[in-house]
Amino acid sequence: MAIVAILLALMPGAPARAAGVGFQKVDIPNGAEPPLAAGIWYPTDAPATPHALGGATQTVAADAPIAGNHLPLVVLSHGGGWYGAHYDTALALARAGFVAAAVSHAGDTFDDQSHVLELWRRPAQLNRLVDYMLDDWRGHERLDADRIGAFGFSNGGFTVLVAAGGIPDLSKIAPFCEVHPDHDLCDALRHASVDVHFGAHVPAGVWVHDARIKAMVIAAPSFGFAFGRAGLGRVRAAVQLWSAADDRHQPHPWYDEPVRDDLPRAADYRLVANAGHYDFLPPCDTRLARLRPQICDSAPGFDRAAFHQRFNAEVVRSFEAMLR
Repeated sequence: MAIVAILLALMPGAPARAAGVGFQKVDIPNGAEPPLAAGIWYPTDAPATPHALGGATQTVAADAPIAGNHLPLVVLSHGGGWYGAHYDTALALARAGFVAAAVSHAGDTFDDQSHVLELWRRPAQLNRLVDYMLDDWRGHERLDADRIGAFGFSNGGFTVLVAAGGIPDLSKIAPFCEVHPDHDLCDALRHASVDVHFGAHVPAGVWVHDARIKAMVIAAPSFGFAFGRAGLGRVRAAVQLWSAADDRHQPHPWYDEPVRDDLPRAADYRLVANAGHYDFLPPCDTRLARLRPQICDSAPGFDRAAFHQRFNAEVVRSFEAMLR
C-alpha cells in the first residue's frame, strides 16, 4: 500500500504535499510602469514561523527552498484589496502541493484607485504574473506549465473571466445604471462624477487573454451582466463559481447568475446561504474590523472562519480535479 501511495503522489493529478509552506514577495517588471508587487506561496520542507502579512499573520518559511517538481500553478486576482487579500486560500493551495501566486493590481488596490475603471489593465497584469512565474521565478523549472489555474474574487473574478477568454461589453453599464441607479456600482460612479457611458469607448481588442489558464474558481464576479453569451463564448476553462446568497454589494441576479447561465460549459455553481459579498475575504483581525466594518462584519449567525475552512478545502479539491 505504501508503494501505491507514493506512485499516486507522483502522478500529475495529485500534487505532492510537503511539510510546510514557503513564501516570497517579488517585484515583477511591468514595462514602463513601476514593478508589480506579488506574493508567492509554495511547498517547502523548511520549518515555518509566524510572519506579518499586512494586518494578518501567516505561518510560513520566508524565502525557503522549494519542495517538489511538476507543481501546478494557481494565480490569484483580488477585488479591491492587494496580493495578500486571499492569503488563507493561497496557504491552503500551497499546503496541498500547489504554487499560488497573487499580484497587486496596480491602480486598483485598497490604497491606490488611480486606474480603478481601466479594467483592461487587470487581465494584462495577470498575464504578466503567469509569464513571470513560468519564465523568471527562481522555481520556474519546478512548475507544470500544462496545469495552470486562476482564482478571482469580485473584480478579480471579472479579471479571471477575461483572462480565460471572456470579452465584456462595458457599454452595457450605462443602460444598466439607468435601470438600477441605486446599485453600488452606479452610485459609486455618480459620486465619483464618472460618466456611465465611459465603457462605450473601450474597444474589444484591448482585453488580454491567456490560453494557458485551464481552470478557474471565481467568487462573486463583478460586471457579470456585461458579458452575455457571446462575450463568454470563448471561455473553455473549467469553472467553479461561488455566489453569496445575501450579496448586497452586487445584488442578484445581475452578477453571478449571468455568468453561470451564459458560460458555454456548465459551471460547478455553489450558493452560500446567509453569506454577504465580503464573506469571501478571510476573517478580519481586530484592527481591520474596527477600521473597515463594511468588509469585516458578517450577518448574525454566519461564521466566516468556519466557512473559510470549508471554502478553502473545496477550492483545493476543485483545482485538484480540474487540473489533473
